Order: sequence, then C-alpha cells, then structure tokens
Amino acid sequence: MRRWLRDDALKPWQHRSWIFITDPDFRAKAERVLDLYARTWEAVQLGEDEYVISADEKTSIQARCRCHPSLAPGQARAMRVNHTYGRGGALAYLAAYDVHAAKVSGRTEPRTGIDPFMNLVAQVMTQEPYASAKRVFWNVDNGSSHRGQKAANRLTAAFPNAVLVHTPVHASWLNQVEIYFSVVQRKVVSPNDFTDLTQVGDRLRAFEDRYNATAQPFQWNFTTADLDDLLTRLDRHTADHQEESSAVLAA
Repeated sequence: MRRWLRDDALKPWQHRSWIFITDPDFRAKAERVLDLYARTWEAVQLGEDEYVISADEKTSIQARCRCHPSLAPGQARAMRVNHTYGRGGALAYLAAYDVHAAKVSGRTEPRTGIDPFMNLVAQVMTQEPYASAKRVFWNVDNGSSHRGQKAANRLTAAFPNAVLVHTPVHASWLNQVEIYFSVVQRKVVSPNDFTDLTQVGDRLRAFEDRYNATAQPFQWNFTTADLDDLLTRLDRHTADHQEESSAVLAA
C-alpha cells in the first residue's frame, strides 16, 4: 500500500478545508478593516489622535499540571513533557492590540461574554492616549460577546469616541490580534504545564510586559487589491464547482 501511494504521489491523510462566503457585504466589511490598517477611514486619512485596536478572546486556556516534572531541552533533544496531567481549571484571555503601536492590553476572566469584553474595553478606554482620543476604532469578529449593532451601540454609549468595526462573517483572520494570539499559543501556552490558574495569569501578564517592551507592528501586506484577487478566484472556483455539480446531475 505504501508503495502504491508513493508511486502515485497520493497522501490521503492530508487535507485542506474551505468555506464559501456567506456574508453578502463581505467585500465592504473587509475593505473597511484593511483601510483602517492603512490608517484610512471612509477615504479620509486618520489623524494622530485616532487609533485602531484589534480585539478578541482566547477561550479556555487550561491549567494542566503534569504528573511528572518536564525535562528541559538539551543538545539535539527536544523538551520532554509527561503525557498525563491533572486539570486545574480554565480561563479566558482577552486582549486588545493597538495595530500601529504594537501595544497589547490584556486581562483574564473566568469566561467570555458581554461583561468580560466590556471590562476589556473599559481597561483600554480609561487610559491614555485612548481616553482623550478623537476616535478609537475597535476591530472585532462576530463572536457573541460583541456581535451586531447592539454591541456597537453598547460600546458607543459607554465610550462615545469608540467605534466598533466588524470583520465579515467567517473572516476573523483579518483581525490582527489573532496573530498575537498565535504568538501567545507558541510562547506561553505550549507546552501546557501550569500548577493552577494563578500561574497561567501570571505567565500571560509577564509575557505582555515583555512583548510591549520589544514588539514591532506586524508587517501586514494583504491589501484591497489582494482582496479583489481572492474574491475573483473564489468566484471562479464557485462557478466551476456549480458546473461540475450540474454535469453530475445531468449524467
């Protein structure tokens, strides 16, 4: 079997997934986010007293206490982590990432929800330079903590200079805070070996301090031209798929 697969260059254990666009306003919403990354809003350049925040929640970070001590890495040897562990609970990590300053403000909460998210907003918006800013744009996905017009109204009612901007549905990859969360996953959470949730929170806060002292803004290269190219290729793929489906039904 291995020889057959090798000769035919087949790898059935590998796969790639995709999802069709369902948001009718996908391009318009994506363009707004990309324009903000380029410091533009409604074709007008942002001022020095206007800021762009990407925010989201990293859910269910567990405290897994390994039953035997982990072995430090050595020469030509990876770290060794015991497979068995005791559960010490889980928490949510909420973060707001200033896109152009590469500054992170984060907090831990027992769970996600509207109140925890608004706690994060208050933590950021009561500090300078955001408290006295002309506008602070908050890029978020469509999670239940900040979904829809109600969430936008809630944010503006609490902080009149805050503007909530949603990514398209199924496009949280446009939110730069997800890049920061991937760094946290690699450098803080994995391998997961914490005695309790207090240690998890302390490690996250210590990493924030170090990150804010050394980080540079992400080199975001995906532009509206790239967006149009992507949508064109998706339209072509959708059309080809529909033709293949029609041919199968006709046969």
